[in-house]
Amino acid sequence: MNRRRILTAAAAGAMLGSALLAASSANAAAGHRETVHHTKAVHTYAKLKQLNQSGVSGRAAVTARGTSLSVSYRATGLLAGAPHAVHIHYGAQARHECPNLYDDTNGDLRLTTLEGVPAYGPVAVSLTTKGDTSPASALAVDRFPAAPHGRVHYHRHVQTDKATAKGVRAGDAVLVIHGVDHNHNGAYDFGAGKSDLDPKLPAEATNPAACGVLHR
Repeated sequence: MNRRRILTAAAAGAMLGSALLAASSANAAAGHRETVHHTKAVHTYAKLKQLNQSGVSGRAAVTARGTSLSVSYRATGLLAGAPHAVHIHYGAQARHECPNLYDDTNGDLRLTTLEGVPAYGPVAVSLTTKGDTSPASALAVDRFPAAPHGRVHYHRHVQTDKATAKGVRAGDAVLVIHGVDHNHNGAYDFGAGKSDLDPKLPAEATNPAACGVLHR
């Protein structure tokens, strides 16, 4: 190989090396930006509005950092002394909103939890007071707030999966409070039928009482 070809090859090698170094640096920077994006705190808020004419209202705030969620909510107008299951609902195929009467598929003028799923999605996080917070604890009635005096003030740090955390950061997750005293007799009973989640429970114990979309 003559001197000109050697110099040309050397120059080409140097240019290729510089390009690879630049690409590597760009990829590293992109990866760093992605890491920073996912670990940066994203704050979301919701105004909780009544469902099923429950009279329940309140506010919620959820801060997502990676797959960690810091959850706070206040609610009033709840059935006093009764457990109220509270969840963060999220599903990629959901409408990311609170349900309305058009979701009342059986026409009984009451929304059940499953009737609301197309709007807010399945249970993603169970906001229990202690222990497990996965969907497996969706009906862990002994570990949900019992609403003394009809009020709940809740705060807890929980872990979730990447898909749910992404949904929270996008403003697509929904916080739902369950438990409605439909006949106003001061207790959950079977006057409104059986729960569509567990026939051993009354519908009053699991029907949604309040809902709010966690907007950024």
